[in-house]
Amino acid sequence: MGQIEMLDDQAMQSLKEKIAGGDEKAFRILFDHFSSRLTSFAYAMLKANDAATEVVDEVFVKIWKQRRQITAIQNLRVYLYTATKNTSLNYISRKAKEQLIEPFDYINIQLNDGESPEQKMITSEIFKKIRSAIDELPPRCKMIFKLVREDGLKYREVAGILNISVNTVDAQMVIAVKKVSEKLRTDFGWPVPEPCSKKI
Repeated sequence: MGQIEMLDDQAMQSLKEKIAGGDEKAFRILFDHFSSRLTSFAYAMLKANDAATEVVDEVFVKIWKQRRQITAIQNLRVYLYTATKNTSLNYISRKAKEQLIEPFDYINIQLNDGESPEQKMITSEIFKKIRSAIDELPPRCKMIFKLVREDGLKYREVAGILNISVNTVDAQMVIAVKKVSEKLRTDFGWPVPEPCSKKI
């Protein structure tokens, strides 16, 4: 369950400057790097691939149209996730007749299946049990776990994106770690190291 390689701050700043100047290649790099994970994030709320793709496209179209202001965005990564969340909720508001109260009660995260060094260090049976435990997590807990472990975001970034406190993120990650560890202890009879580390 390794984290997706992230663009570092220097690379992000360089992309922002190039995009602000109208560099379409830099914009394509940004799109290619984030579109897949943002689409997955949107799908968790919309439950429709076409709608999720439409939302992410809308976010990037807005970025390009307002590209001259992109350098003023302090944390572009958080901005993209927040914009995707807000655009998804706006989409639901347009499409749904009933009022949306708790969108995160209906999410269904599908974690990435790509191999990583971490995955290669554990047996397929243990990994299967870990995935099973993650699938059984409460929806919001699974959302937070994905953003931290699969998308590589820090606790404060997740808190900002979901409009919750850092303590709430921490608490949900503790729940996730506990449930995964308990499942492995139950199935294999031995304790395991915590599968995640706190990143404020």
